[in-house]
Amino acid sequence: MAAGALRTVPLAGETTASLINRTAARYGLPVAGVLQQWTCRNSPARLDGGGVRADAEIVLNAAGRDVLADLCGVEPAVLARALPAFTVDDPKISTGREADLAQARWRAAGAVAGEAAFACRLCTARRTGQAVRAMRYLPRWQRVCVRHGWWLLDADADQPLEHLDLRSVPEVVAAQRRWVGVARRAGRAGAEGGEVFALAYAVVARWWDEAPRWEREEIWPHRLHQVAGGNAGPDLERWRIVGRDAAIFPEVVAVAQALLEPETAELAWQASGGTRPRARGADDAFCRRMGERVGRAWLGPWIAADHDSPLHGFTGALVRARRREAGPPGWGDPWRLRREQQPATMAGQLRVMAAEQQSAGSGTRWRATVDAEHRFRIEQLISEAREQLVQLRGVHSGTTAEVARTLLEHLGHSAALIDQALVGTAAAAVAAGVALEDVAAWSRLPPRELAELLAADSDDG
Repeated sequence: MAAGALRTVPLAGETTASLINRTAARYGLPVAGVLQQWTCRNSPARLDGGGVRADAEIVLNAAGRDVLADLCGVEPAVLARALPAFTVDDPKISTGREADLAQARWRAAGAVAGEAAFACRLCTARRTGQAVRAMRYLPRWQRVCVRHGWWLLDADADQPLEHLDLRSVPEVVAAQRRWVGVARRAGRAGAEGGEVFALAYAVVARWWDEAPRWEREEIWPHRLHQVAGGNAGPDLERWRIVGRDAAIFPEVVAVAQALLEPETAELAWQASGGTRPRARGADDAFCRRMGERVGRAWLGPWIAADHDSPLHGFTGALVRARRREAGPPGWGDPWRLRREQQPATMAGQLRVMAAEQQSAGSGTRWRATVDAEHRFRIEQLISEAREQLVQLRGVHSGTTAEVARTLLEHLGHSAALIDQALVGTAAAAVAAGVALEDVAAWSRLPPRELAELLAADSDDG
């Protein structure tokens, strides 16, 4: 094989491994044969079924980059501009006695330069002359191929699809066009477009998880069936995972736009009571506005009741900043998203679903045996207890009676909430077939006392 005999043009944002695969296809050679150009001492990540993950990435040392440039017939500077991972150094191959040898190291794309997705095959063919599979680093806010009406799927998941057809849901394509303006507005507001999108995405993904319980929800079921080819049929559970990001994209863009508007911040301030804090009610004007912005005027009370949501974290940070409250780093940053509030990825959800199917029926898995409403109630109780404890920050000033009263009232309320969460969790575990003795030991309660609590809770329900 003569180096550079056939030119292989890189795609903007392409993974280095994808370019190597296309180079092999250009020469009509197996990928393994081309990979022999580099010394590589580790293996790519594989799917549970045994195949190589589509988002497997290759990092090259300086000598290895020169080899790839020669093979592609493209200047190294061009590859550096096009390939996000091309100039990434890995100390294990870029230093040491063998640094002068052309070396490569396999990594996961997400650990190198961000989320990877399948490239649009039609665009790949138009730009490179190759109608083959390719992978690109694409943030979630750039997943729509507007030219061809495709949603480009994550490359790290064990599923066969590369894209979803959006021709029957033009509102998703329209949302992609609107996002450009939202990102510009974020920049003018001093925020990163990516962090604004991440927060809005977390907010709407949380709604998506609860939407099956909403009797009035009609938009998402229709849209999901459309991206599933017209009817998700008996495979609805899998399609809710695979089609989620495309189905919720218009609402994510709408929420991101709303969160950047000064009027929204003012509503959040007024709903909090301003300088005279008050508890949020079901008629919260801020929550009502958010429901209206996504075409669901009835959603406001549910949003108001979801106390541990990323949306409430956003409003809380806005209010704390305006009140100039002291706190830990990020206390007044409205775009800060806690790790536990980040939505589960498609790959992660598919792995959970596969594990449930392989474990003698889904009844052995928590999310399958405990309904969403019960799980939500437990999370809500824990969140309310956390809020009570947070309010005790810095209360150790004043008379003994004042401080003691504040501490005891909040601690007592928190304890009551935690007790309710404990009983609710224990009840769910016992109902799922876990032995009462085991649940009692984990709860640090005598089995008889726990049984009485569960009986009383059942009578109250």
